Amino acid sequence: MATTDRDLYELLGVPRDADEATIKKAFRRLARELHPDVSTAPDAEARFREAAEAYEVLTNSETRALYDRYGHAGLRSGGFTPTAFDMGGLGDLFATFFGDDIFGGQGRRSRRGADVAAEIEISLADAAHGTTVAVPFDVAVACATCGGDGVEPGTSPVSCSRCGGSGRLQHVSRTVFGEFVRTQACPQCRGAGRIVEHPCKACDGAGRVAERRTIDVKVPAGIHDGQRIRVSGEGHAGELGGRAGDVYVGVHVLPDSRFVREGNDIYSQVDLTVVQAALGIAIEVETLDGPVDLTLEPGVQPGDVRVLRGRGMPVLQGFGRGDHRVLVNVTVPRRLSDEQRRLLAEFDAASDEHTYRHDESFFEKLKSAFR
Repeated sequence: MATTDRDLYELLGVPRDADEATIKKAFRRLARELHPDVSTAPDAEARFREAAEAYEVLTNSETRALYDRYGHAGLRSGGFTPTAFDMGGLGDLFATFFGDDIFGGQGRRSRRGADVAAEIEISLADAAHGTTVAVPFDVAVACATCGGDGVEPGTSPVSCSRCGGSGRLQHVSRTVFGEFVRTQACPQCRGAGRIVEHPCKACDGAGRVAERRTIDVKVPAGIHDGQRIRVSGEGHAGELGGRAGDVYVGVHVLPDSRFVREGNDIYSQVDLTVVQAALGIAIEVETLDGPVDLTLEPGVQPGDVRVLRGRGMPVLQGFGRGDHRVLVNVTVPRRLSDEQRRLLAEFDAASDEHTYRHDESFFEKLKSAFR
């Protein structure tokens, strides 16, 4: 069943009377544009599959005639099924259609290397200011002995006799609706198109060897816990000269006992005695940038919040910084001497309704803190 109902000639950008050479040229151009290693468009893969289907239909005289006469309905009733392929191995698909790969070569085709995952741990201060971390990981690199082709130096592979070096076998079936071609990887050479009689001893014919590598990864200021940093082209080496994969570095920001992070804001707490809260006090408050002087006026209440503007986390890939919010906690004495009890009792007796003034409630203060 067709995967698209768009006009197939329009998909390839060719006129309805285009010959096979024109269709082939148009498909090659589109394939190079939409290859996942080249295109960053989110719909590139879907567009490639549509173009591949259009090419399959229009380069077969039977299916093309069926399509020209009955459209997509004719293809569906005729049992046409587009070739299934892996976007990671587009060279195999080109071998199916053309007998060569996207760049016109024969036999084995290059493949992109796999990605590598790594993890690092940084402090909250490093997350605030940015840092550079040396990240070690194991990676497959091209074998220096054979240059990555897996063949022992001084020897050459031979072309597969079963598939003639194409790496694919084609099976033709005829129906009342025309001729249909089914392809599969050659079982003798496993799709390589060649037989390596003398594999490289250094890599056992794999073309790649394992290596311990360390790269310096720049961690941007403001990064959040759990985010990943992509380092392009530092992953596993591709096969036969294919592009290397990427390294994805997961960042874990360690907790800091002094602070709590909420988005780009930082929260901390200062503990005052009852006397300090009543009389007021000038204190030093720890921030991400070091200590800052903070004056708390007489009568500061438990749950009050003082905001240090611009002392929070930097905005990742943006401008400005969040705020640092300081929550005031007042500690109540648990053990009192007789003299202390007497003095507190005298203080209480001398107090009136003006001594304790109620502003906002405790719950309103909590709301203010989290705002």
